[in-house]
Amino acid sequence: MISLNTNMTSRWAAYSLTNTNTALQKSLNRLSSGHRINSSFDDAGGLAVSMKLSASIRRTEATQSNLNNAISSLQTQDGILKSAQSVLTRMSELAQLSADVTKSSSDAVLYQAEYNGLTSALVEFTAEQFNGTAMFSTDGATRSVVASEDGNQTIGMTQSNLAGVYVDNNLGSVDLTNISSITTTISNLETAIQDLSKLRASNGSEQMRLAFAVDMLSINRNTIEAANSQIQDVDLATESSNQAKQSILNQTGMAMLSQANQSSRVVLRLLEPT
Repeated sequence: MISLNTNMTSRWAAYSLTNTNTALQKSLNRLSSGHRINSSFDDAGGLAVSMKLSASIRRTEATQSNLNNAISSLQTQDGILKSAQSVLTRMSELAQLSADVTKSSSDAVLYQAEYNGLTSALVEFTAEQFNGTAMFSTDGATRSVVASEDGNQTIGMTQSNLAGVYVDNNLGSVDLTNISSITTTISNLETAIQDLSKLRASNGSEQMRLAFAVDMLSINRNTIEAANSQIQDVDLATESSNQAKQSILNQTGMAMLSQANQSSRVVLRLLEPT
């Protein structure tokens, strides 16, 4: 049927061209952004899953940062404990030197002065902080470090009782001019060094646990990123092929629309006088 008021051929051609333009625009958006999903219209369900995975990735990265900060704190703590070890070793050496019967009383006084200075340094170590947070406490308190992005796993980080090494072994009440006091001091220092070695061993164990947790989070993050990539990222090879197809269909549709619009001229020829 030839109709003057309605050109259905042109309407259907325009409809197909509109759909092709929409598909072409979507393909171009995907190629330019590198994402398969650029709006909820593209894949509502996939977008919801991707949003949850993306949030999980960000929480994992934040957890890794927190764990690395905790490791840095423990490394700083161990550095102080190492310095304390050097101090105790020197104090033990001074006590041993004071026991030398060939030394005069004035020599013992000099040893005593250095020993007292070292005890002051040892006490000062107990007040050290990391980013405003105390690294040592008299009760050896344990702080919980979140080790998983869901917050369900924690690792204990101890505020070592460095003060106890000093106080419990009576390192401050020392008289290096008295042989009996020196003997007791040497024994106490041996115990103090042993106590300090336990603190360092505990510190190293906690560092290792935190390092393992960071490694596990790295593996989890890579796995989640791969899963999110399957949902969110565009397959460039497939999409390039689709874009070429839509581009050809777009050009063909425009040509067909032009042809459909020309069909109405048939009516004019029918109306021409013979």
